[in-house]
Amino acid sequence: MHAALDSIRTSHRHLYEAFSLLPDGEAHYRAIQELDRYWERLQGPLPEVVTDTASLPPGAVISGTYDIVYAGGTLGMLHAAVMARHHGRKVLVFDRHTPGRSTRDWNISRHELFRLADTGVFSHEELESVIARKYRNGWVEFHKEDGSQKRLYMENVLDCAVEADRLLGIAMEKVTSVPGCDVRPGLSFVRCWRFSDHVVVETKDASGTSSWFRARVLVDVMGILSPIAMQLNRGRPQTHVCPTVGTIASGFEDVDFETGEILASTGPADMASGRGRQFIWEGFPAKGEEYISYLFFYDEVSSPNDKSLTGLFDTYFKRLGEYKKPGKDFRVHRPVYGIIPAYFHDGFNRTREIADDRIILFGDAASLASPLTFCGFGSMVRNLRHLTSGLEEALSSGDLSKPSLERVSAYEPNVASMANLMKYMCFDSATDEPNFVNDLMNEVMIALDDLPEHYREAMFRDEMKIEELAMVMLKVAGRYPKVLKATWDKLGFEGSVGFLKNISGWAFSQFRQP
Repeated sequence: MHAALDSIRTSHRHLYEAFSLLPDGEAHYRAIQELDRYWERLQGPLPEVVTDTASLPPGAVISGTYDIVYAGGTLGMLHAAVMARHHGRKVLVFDRHTPGRSTRDWNISRHELFRLADTGVFSHEELESVIARKYRNGWVEFHKEDGSQKRLYMENVLDCAVEADRLLGIAMEKVTSVPGCDVRPGLSFVRCWRFSDHVVVETKDASGTSSWFRARVLVDVMGILSPIAMQLNRGRPQTHVCPTVGTIASGFEDVDFETGEILASTGPADMASGRGRQFIWEGFPAKGEEYISYLFFYDEVSSPNDKSLTGLFDTYFKRLGEYKKPGKDFRVHRPVYGIIPAYFHDGFNRTREIADDRIILFGDAASLASPLTFCGFGSMVRNLRHLTSGLEEALSSGDLSKPSLERVSAYEPNVASMANLMKYMCFDSATDEPNFVNDLMNEVMIALDDLPEHYREAMFRDEMKIEELAMVMLKVAGRYPKVLKATWDKLGFEGSVGFLKNISGWAFSQFRQP
């Protein structure tokens, strides 16, 4: 029985036909429905899942006591592995689905991936084993009607396909190998109670049975659906999003297995939804004959566009041939999907709430990564050593207050400033010509091509220095004066002031004490 899928047989025909061929298509569609409830939650009442009360509800019995409880078993598993194996902490990781499994696959540079070895927990051999394929190079290209688009090639950028579930499986084995540590599937976070020296977390299983766990600190890695993030940020946990869907498939006719396609557009903005959406593709080879392709777009949370993954997946299967042509042996092995979050920090430093007393948020729950290329996985890998040593220091000192935990952050001033560039990629038919995003990004690619190669590598690895960004912006403005009006249209007065605050915070960050 495919009750959920049958409900979209006519409304989303392309999605229905593709998922009906998958043995687990119904389960994937239900997971997509769950993520699409994000939009409903933004309109609903503010959740109250963090409470400070004198006592637990009657009948609550503590099922286990830990140093750290992780709500969410995807990116949090990497952090938990280091805390358990390197720092000797007793941890519990629970997930409402299967811990150590991801709904997306990842790509990253080999240099970045091997930063995990710096934690002392992951060996070079283990990290080498999770690389499904290494590409020769990658490119970025945006559509021009006359075919004059600039294809910008680069090396050492997102050039390794990583088997996400294999990496997470290795991390999970490291957690469970430590006596006293535990990983539990099928448990959903309900709420938590904070006391002077601990926190108690309530969970429920599929049957509705509650369990309570005690910890010194709760780590929220529940992703974009985190009710804690919703509460701490007063119902506004993100300002921008990047809905993303795709497949791991084989049987395409026109795939280059030596090259990664980092960003690629095949046409002007789609005007069928609200303000319009500039669709962008990404493609990279995986193991064997498998190829991973994504379709996504950038948007404001508050826009009237259809941002549902259900609708985007239907578009993906309908328009896939515009990007990669499925051959007679085309086969989808697994869908991949998610809502990549972004947050505009209107200040000189981080303005989003990412911690409270005895609670800290990581990954997409914290929404500190840039959605342009690196996203949550890259941010976690880059900051893992700091995020684990910082939490260990807080645990050792006994100071698990909000100010102390806020210092254990993946916030990077340069990334926050660069993330503002995403606003230029949010199409708006009220101010933009249909090919505006493509035209602007072509000028950025031309400017980068005129500069030394490290500029392009730094931009697409979120490592740009402020003077390098200034150089790129000046070159683009010189070639494409329309960007000045677009800046006002996209940012407005308040947004422009906020952008200047971000830039100023970035400029002065090098003088702050670490």
